[in-house]
Amino acid sequence: MNRIVVAACTPKIHESTYRAVLIEAGLSPYYFQMVNLREQCSFIHSDDKKNATEKAIRLVQAGINRARELEIIPHKKISVEKAVLVIGAGIAGMNAALDLANQGIPVYLVEKEATIGGKMAQLDRIYPTDDCGI
Repeated sequence: MNRIVVAACTPKIHESTYRAVLIEAGLSPYYFQMVNLREQCSFIHSDDKKNATEKAIRLVQAGINRARELEIIPHKKISVEKAVLVIGAGIAGMNAALDLANQGIPVYLVEKEATIGGKMAQLDRIYPTDDCGI
């Protein structure tokens, strides 16, 4: 055995279990292919069993063919800078930037216009305090 193809339901719940089985067997967890027959055939073609079965056969064949081509994906650790780029210095962008900065995260705030504030900068008064918006 050098690959696993499972033809069942969505991989959402059980994919991690199948990958763990591969690791336990000494294989790469990336030698796993899931074919979703429940959502792709059974559920949507419940009134046409003949065509649903033919489609299921084609999907399983495609899954097997894809599994033959699967390769090991190397694990890499990449260091990242803990910083955030906020695009747009409107009210939402400024609030996001302030919230992140208050958590000690470096923030780079970018605005395409000459001034910040977005639509808020166009208002002469701001609700509910009636403060000057300019």
